[in-house]
Amino acid sequence: MANVSHTRGDITSHPDVSEMRARYDRVLGGRDVALVDGPVFLLGLYCAVSPWILHYTTNQPALAAHNLILGIAIAALALGFTMVPERMYGLSWAICAMGAWLIISPWVVGTSPDAGVVINSIIMGALAVVLGAVCAATATRSTRA
Repeated sequence: MANVSHTRGDITSHPDVSEMRARYDRVLGGRDVALVDGPVFLLGLYCAVSPWILHYTTNQPALAAHNLILGIAIAALALGFTMVPERMYGLSWAICAMGAWLIISPWVVGTSPDAGVVINSIIMGALAVVLGAVCAATATRSTRA
């Protein structure tokens, strides 16, 4: 019978332990923003499907397509932040710009939008601006450290 309670020794004697620790620190060094990646992704998904949730696909088709494309772009940025954070956090400010565009888009892209569409866009845009600013501030702080 095998002795499964036997524990292996720790890896401190491994010849590559310093390299593994350095790589681990490098990969996880900028992960302070990891708490924001999920909400940004969910915001992008909601932005993409909001025309169907709020049922304005028939009376605002241009705005529905606009929100779908912008939502997919926000979600793709969030996935990029999660997968390759050291390369993507320079784009954190792009989410702020997308949020500002979301706030004004009902009047630019839409045709006489009703109050529900306007409020939805303003809330999504404000959330995008706030989450993008948090991402950018955290990324700036972690690159300086």
